[in-house]
Amino acid sequence: MALTAAEIGEVVAELAPALAEGWVQKIQQPMERTVLLEIRTPGRTHRLLFSCHPETARLHFTTEAIQNPLTPRPFCQFLRAHLQGARIDKIEQVHGDRIVHLALSTKEGLCTLVAELTGKTSNLLVLNEAGLIQRDLNGTKDLAGQHYAVPAFPRRDRPVTALPRFSRASQESPFPLSAAIEAHYRKAEATSAVQTAQNVRAGILRKFIKKLRRRIEAWHEDLAKAEKYKTYARYGELIKANLGTIRRGQTDIILVDYFNEELPSLTIPLDQTKNPQGNMDDYFKKHRKHLAAERELRPRIAEGEKELASLQQELASIEQGTWQPSNRAQPALRGKILARVGREKAKQERRQGPFRCFTSSDGLTIYVGKNARENDELTFGLAKSDDLWLHASGTPGSHVVVRLKKGSEIPPETLRDAATLALLYSDLKKSGKGDVIYTRRKWVKKAKGQAPGAVTVTQEKSLFVSLDKIRLAGLKERSDAR
Repeated sequence: MALTAAEIGEVVAELAPALAEGWVQKIQQPMERTVLLEIRTPGRTHRLLFSCHPETARLHFTTEAIQNPLTPRPFCQFLRAHLQGARIDKIEQVHGDRIVHLALSTKEGLCTLVAELTGKTSNLLVLNEAGLIQRDLNGTKDLAGQHYAVPAFPRRDRPVTALPRFSRASQESPFPLSAAIEAHYRKAEATSAVQTAQNVRAGILRKFIKKLRRRIEAWHEDLAKAEKYKTYARYGELIKANLGTIRRGQTDIILVDYFNEELPSLTIPLDQTKNPQGNMDDYFKKHRKHLAAERELRPRIAEGEKELASLQQELASIEQGTWQPSNRAQPALRGKILARVGREKAKQERRQGPFRCFTSSDGLTIYVGKNARENDELTFGLAKSDDLWLHASGTPGSHVVVRLKKGSEIPPETLRDAATLALLYSDLKKSGKGDVIYTRRKWVKKAKGQAPGAVTVTQEKSLFVSLDKIRLAGLKERSDAR
């Protein structure tokens, strides 16, 4: 609760004699709605605090050190420019209301600092000698240049002698009422700060608990989808063993399941629009999705659920009133799972697929397909439109992809590293030299009606390379074992 008019009258009466013959030697604005005047009087320095916070509007001397922002706020800059060095002529309460005038003599002439300590409408205003408003703390639009008029408020004064909130039994301070007010509001603001911190933290926790729950649910859904692909490796192997007996257009095939000791018959669904090889590739591809999901999602779900339990426990402590803010700076959220998703995705890309993987001399990732099926999956599955695509010119060989950021150019050494790998994993390896074509992945299209790995390329460039033993040795050292 802000100071009442009666309380303001008492504290002004206590401060007025001490401020006589004083001058403003320093001005600070440590918080948005708090201004501190350091006033030098003969033999002593006082720190006069004005608070215009709706719940704690007040004035008093303070001994508490309050940290200031690195850059002064605009109102503070104005006060320093016009009031610093001013002599204090008088401080008085206006008509027994919650308004205080601090009359000053500045190098520019007489002026008045008006403190309206009126709760929600609290404000600090600077008036010139003519009573015109020069600036106010609230930055009220179109107020500057207007004549100041004392606002009319309902009178709710308490008896001047009744100040039960502030005990002045201790006479250690020469300004016992100021000391009592400071102690009262220090405690009140500390409690308020804890409550505010709790509310802010609770809001953050609820937001991220909701996000983390959705993320975990999505991971469970992805895992469930991949779970049905668990047996698809067996389907792929059975189709592979019977490719010669399958014809395009079949919707299913009945085969002997030699993975089962009893050798039962097994009906395997087929995509009638695809040839036997395409159906086999589909089953193997879906099985790899199952393996990737098992490898990536289960640990992620476990960690996510652990983090969720921790966040829920912290939220419960806030709701039960046992939570306290940490003394050290807290991270935005201990639930680092969400931020970690991006990092996991990058790691997954390096592990993704059965492709050979190398790191160029510039630190970029280079993928190399091992066969026609992998070439197709690498180019049209893993690669993004801005990635660089390479292939040995005019001869069978591996597709090579260099992972690039959107809009970035390929470093010359990385280009030569990738071209060397394209040459190495092609039929030109025996000759040890040849042309390698390269272009952005977006200019590579599937060749219709052709076998997997067959493509058409536009806007390509060509680079002649030779197999350099030193370069190959470096690439080998920087390769991922497959």
